[in-house]
Amino acid sequence: MKVLSMLFRPISTALIAAAALCASAASGFAQQSMPAQGHALTPAQRAEVIGLIKQELVQDPSILRDAIAALQADDQASQASAQSKAIAGSNKALFHDAADPSMGNPKASVSLVEFYDTRCPYCRAMRPEFAELIRRDPDVRVIFKDIPILGPNSVIEARALLAAQRQGHYLALQTALMSGSAETPTETYLSTLATKLGMDPVRFIRDMKDPDIASRLAANNALAQALGVTGTPAIVVGGQLVPGAVSLEDLQKLVAGAKAS
Repeated sequence: MKVLSMLFRPISTALIAAAALCASAASGFAQQSMPAQGHALTPAQRAEVIGLIKQELVQDPSILRDAIAALQADDQASQASAQSKAIAGSNKALFHDAADPSMGNPKASVSLVEFYDTRCPYCRAMRPEFAELIRRDPDVRVIFKDIPILGPNSVIEARALLAAQRQGHYLALQTALMSGSAETPTETYLSTLATKLGMDPVRFIRDMKDPDIASRLAANNALAQALGVTGTPAIVVGGQLVPGAVSLEDLQKLVAGAKAS
């Protein structure tokens, strides 16, 4: 259905024009069948136009393929333009929120923002890629925006991370949660992790329930929606939004492009 809607959206221009071109080869069609500008086609003329369209599509199916490809390209370009404007309008919230956890050089010339969920397997795959990127390039920073979209356990872990941040252990807990076996994040399990990482477990559990942390997560979700983020991971770099997990090589290309611009 999506393909059909994409095809017929511009039918009054692209396909009617194609039909008129076909008709110009037919004897007298241009003079007899096409109405003056501003007048609707008669039923007979419309049937003749549709007949020509069908005939051309049967004889040359590439017309349909090219039309769909052109529409998809136009939609993608429009979406990219809209996202670029949204990113520019959210620059401060994306790259200059002092409350956001991050890794790498705080004064780096290029910052990447990752919207992620701790329980997303593709987000987990990005952890070593980001670590290696920063090891190879000390002029890069990765900013983390927790958006727990995969259920209640994701929400609990996101709260735990922001609570751990208050004790300076965000990245340590992130590593523990995302390199493990995705255990159910019970209070006992999280308290044990907090203790192992050198945190005050009582304060940690108390902070998890702080309304301010819930507000931060809500703000992250609102920002993600404003940018058109539809899943995790989603990476913002150099004025563009890149959906899905990407390789280290692709990350390096994105960073190089951002530096060049």
